[in-house]
Amino acid sequence: MPFAVYVLGLAVFAQGTSEFMLSGLLSGIAADLGVSLSAAGLLTSAFAVGMVVGAPLMALFSRAWPRRRALLLFLAVFVAVHVVGALTPGYGVLLATRFVGALANAGFWAVALSTAVAMVPDRLKGRAAAVVVGGVTIACVVGVPAGAVLGESWGWRSAFWAVAIVSLPAFVAVLRTVPGGRGGTDVDADPVSVREEVRVLTGPRLRPVLLTMALVQGATFCAFSYLEPLLTRETGLGAGWVPVSLALFGAGAFAGVTVAGRFADARPVAVVATGLAALTVGWSALALTAGSPVLTLALIPLLGLLAFGTGTALITRVLGLAPGAPTLAGAFSTTAFNLGATVGPWAGGLALDAGFGYRAPLGVSAALMVLALLVAATTAKSRRPRAGERRLSAVNRCARGRRGSPGERPGTRL
Repeated sequence: MPFAVYVLGLAVFAQGTSEFMLSGLLSGIAADLGVSLSAAGLLTSAFAVGMVVGAPLMALFSRAWPRRRALLLFLAVFVAVHVVGALTPGYGVLLATRFVGALANAGFWAVALSTAVAMVPDRLKGRAAAVVVGGVTIACVVGVPAGAVLGESWGWRSAFWAVAIVSLPAFVAVLRTVPGGRGGTDVDADPVSVREEVRVLTGPRLRPVLLTMALVQGATFCAFSYLEPLLTRETGLGAGWVPVSLALFGAGAFAGVTVAGRFADARPVAVVATGLAALTVGWSALALTAGSPVLTLALIPLLGLLAFGTGTALITRVLGLAPGAPTLAGAFSTTAFNLGATVGPWAGGLALDAGFGYRAPLGVSAALMVLALLVAATTAKSRRPRAGERRLSAVNRCARGRRGSPGERPGTRL
């Protein structure tokens, strides 16, 4: 694996810390800025909206640039908005910085995923994607709990300063190690038209995969965004347990990404199907047992494993099904990932404001997973070939010398 792939994971670690750290800072931000808990939760949604909008726009904006230049610009903007966020006295400015920072993060994510996959052979594409996504899981293990500790000791603004400082070594590392070509190498590949990339990514094979990814991430972010009030006000744990719980979730997420990176290339459908079913059961179980500290602390790392393992497998699935969209495949994956992160906290906030209690976001997460299962099951059923079609497909494969269609491996269709 090229060292530059790990550097991209390091940069994503810094950005992932910012994306997730608010789950341990919501109460402090709400009290300091004089807003409600649900309004503070919208800071997560604002970041996710910026990711949704920014992924395709920033990928198109930087499409003709050398990859290294685009990555460095996005990192520089990301650092700047965190400095502004740490200094602002108002909720509105903080909300705006979250959105702009997300635009930069989205652009970095989209370019980083495409660059990492372009630098490795086909058999390692899943692992390369897992290394990039793994930066987020390490952020959950180390960065997010550290941010919670900083917020508890010196206020939430200290966590924003820490993200800006940690991003600086990532900037230097990207400058020194990432090749400068548009395709992630020093020699650019023949460009593919934007229209052709969009046609590939909006086709019937990829739409249900992207929708499933959005639903899975919606469930994850819905529960994760309100984990701190759940633990302190429903489970009965003290504030000191919040960073511990976040670290447990992150440790499980890191394990999930590692496992998915090894198996997603060979058995993508099995990994995704197992993850969808297990997450549906897992979020439901946490909603029922949230009053028990022991059961809650046991389920949190398991759900981190399942959520990020399934998410990584879905990203790998999109990249594998879209070889004809080298620029926008990473952007569409990022958009779907964060579309769920936008809807999830918003839906969880609605459930809280409706007075259903601090377990309500977990119920919303379980409902989103049921929808994800329905999408996956309906898609699989609609694409199951009839007997005559199977015979014709077999004849066609033989006529092609058993090579399969371009860009597709046998046994990878949903």
